[in-house]
Formats: sequence, C-alpha cells, structure tokens
Amino acid sequence: MPNLEHPAYPAATLLHLESLVPCRESQVSMLLSIFGERQQFSFPSIFIYGHTSSGKTYVMQTLLNTLQLPHVFVNCVEYFTSRLLLEEILIQLQSYSETEQTSHVPCDTFNDFVRLFKQAVASRELEDQTLYIVLDRAEQLREMEVNILPGFLRLQELTDRNVTVVLLSEIVWELFRPSTGCFEPFTLYFPDYSIGHLQKILSQNHPPEYSADFYAAYINILLGVFYMVCRDLKELQHLAALNFSKYCEPVVRGEANERDTRKLWKNIEPHLKKAMQTVYLREISSSQWERLQRDDGEPGQLKGLSAHTHMELPYYSKFLLIAAYLASYNPVRTDKRFFLKHHGKIRKTNFMKKHEKTSNHLLGPKPFPLDRLLAILYSIVDIRVAPTANIFSQITSLVTLQLLSMVGHNDQLDGPRYKCTVSLDFIRAIAR
Repeated sequence: MPNLEHPAYPAATLLHLESLVPCRESQVSMLLSIFGERQQFSFPSIFIYGHTSSGKTYVMQTLLNTLQLPHVFVNCVEYFTSRLLLEEILIQLQSYSETEQTSHVPCDTFNDFVRLFKQAVASRELEDQTLYIVLDRAEQLREMEVNILPGFLRLQELTDRNVTVVLLSEIVWELFRPSTGCFEPFTLYFPDYSIGHLQKILSQNHPPEYSADFYAAYINILLGVFYMVCRDLKELQHLAALNFSKYCEPVVRGEANERDTRKLWKNIEPHLKKAMQTVYLREISSSQWERLQRDDGEPGQLKGLSAHTHMELPYYSKFLLIAAYLASYNPVRTDKRFFLKHHGKIRKTNFMKKHEKTSNHLLGPKPFPLDRLLAILYSIVDIRVAPTANIFSQITSLVTLQLLSMVGHNDQLDGPRYKCTVSLDFIRAIAR
C-alpha cells in the first residue's frame, strides 16, 4: 500500500514519487498536505531546515518536477546580492512563457520586484495555480538588505498572487527572525538519516551484475566502518562507489563466493582504513585512488593535505610575534629610525656602550612594555589596525603559550613584575 496519497494527483505519479524519495515519505506527505491542489492558495511561506545531506534540496526538486508544479529554484550562494537574486527569479519566470522571451529588465529594489513579478505572473497565465519560489541556502538572505527576508515571507500578500516561498536552510528559524518582527513561516524539520535509512538508500544503487544481497552486505560493512565518523549521504555514496571494486576482487579471482563475508572483509579492511584518512578531504582524485589500490600502496604514499598537516596562526598573531621579536632584540632608541617613515635627520655617532658591542642575540631578549609592542605592530601592518578585543586576546594567548613553555624554569618568572620577552627559539617553536 503506498504511503503517499492525495486526491489531486494520480496514484501512479505518487507511487513513482515515493520510489524517488526513500525514507522521506512523512516529509513529502506533509508538503503535499500544505500544497493542496494546484488552484488552491497554499501557505505563504515554508521554512525547511536540517543538517547537510538530509535531503532538503533533493526532495523539493524531485517533488516539484515529478508533479510538474510551476516553480523557480534559486541558490542564494550563487546569487549573493539582492539584485542578482531578484533578477534571476524574474528570468526563470520567462521559461513558462509560450512566446519569445522578453528583454532583461533591471530590478534594483524589492518594490520593483513586486511590480515586475505581478506583470510576469499575469502575462504568463500563472494566476490559476500556485507558483513556488524555492530559495536554497537561504541563510545568505541575512547578509542582504533588511527588507529582503520579510518581503519574501509576505510576498503572497504584497503581490496578491497565488505564490508560496520555500526557504531551505541548515540553521534554525530562530537565527533568521529579524529583531523588527516578520511573518512567521511554516517550519518543517528534516532529521538526519539513521543507519537503517542509509543502508536502504545506498543499497538501491547496486550494480546489475551482482545480487542485491551481496551489495547490501558490502554497504553494511562500509557503514560499520564509517558511520561513526561520517553521516553525509553524498560522501558515503562516493566511498561506496570508490571501494566496491576492491571488495569484489576475491569473487572475480574465484577465491571466494558472494557469501564468504569473512574473506571479503579481510580483503577490504586495509583499504577502508586508508580511505578513513581522507574522508571529506578529496586529497586525490578517484582515478588516483583506484591506481593506488591496484598498486597496493601504503597510506604513507598519500601526499595530500593530511601528509602535510600544520598549524596556521591567526592573521594578527603572526605580526604580533614579529613585533614582539623586534621589541625584544632592538633597543628603544632605534624604534624611531626603523619604524617611522619620516623620522628626520639622525645624527651619527660612534659612541656605544660596552655591552652593546656584543650581539643582542647572544645577550638574549629584553623585556618591553605593551605600548611599545602595539606601536611596532601598527607600523609593520599595512592596513590600519584598531586596538580591539581580538588583538588583546591574541596577545594574551601568545603570552600564555610562553608562560607554559617556561614551566620548570622558575628563575625566568618574576611574579607580578614579570615582563614579556620573545626569543627566537619561542618563535620557532610556535611556527612548528
């Protein structure tokens, strides 16, 4: 008995739709109830949220295309400004025209969009059925003008047309809601796929030359290895397609049959461990990975990002380290000559104190006040830097790291009179 039932659509179409969206029957049934029949006014705005790879975009595209509902589908990351977004919606509306496409009309404001949208819907005979505007990655709307999101939520009221706006996002509605208030959309949550759902979805893609039970056993092994570290359906599909040939090798060579799961597991286990090192990274291409499997390469042969793991310091921390090093080894009287662009004439003198004839690196770093550190920082950074909390927090972190490096050397700590010094060894240790 089919799970999807609706009097406005043929049973065969709903049965085909159910086969295309496995494990999402309850969400599709809810959407069909909200949509109603073609000519009925639907809810003005729907907000669908859930983690990545939970089927939001796929379900909406499959639902609208299978039922042949008029819709506009726009990715807000690709059209990242309000003008690009509004104009793209109007351009896609032209695809429903039976006549030649009209010339491009600029749309600078949301008022212009409302006026042009009413003209487009009226001229293309879309008034007798619901038009759906789907905005994928809708969290980008928060970066646009403040009237864009409230305007889309009330688009049905503003245009007096049968239109429904569907927002797809990975964050909750509470992070969207403007402080000035807006029309509350109908919210629908897409939960993560369980291990049983992933098993069912991945098992549908079995090759025709192998039985469904054999491929289902392979998917069960794959999920047993990767499910704790990866719940992304797309990533698991990629891993399943990439490693299946290695799983089938004993069967192809005649060393085992499809029911010898122990032999098949021993053959695939080391290769799945190597694949575990590069989950999500895409360090090498699929062809390179298959070549590495044929050559029985070791995990150490992967020369991708994981083979060159390093720590990247924050932007200003690098300049703070440089400024601290310069303040530790240069005398105060040289700051004017080194760090001022227009320091004027400096009288040359051969007078040097006795201890200054020795290299400063042999004498070790000298203490310096915080004001001098910030003055040197402002002079070596090209852009204008404001003394914000971010700068001071990075200074605190660097000082904390140095204090931790001095644990066990009590002679270097002078209680509350301790002043910061940065040595060359400390900079090298941080860089490593």
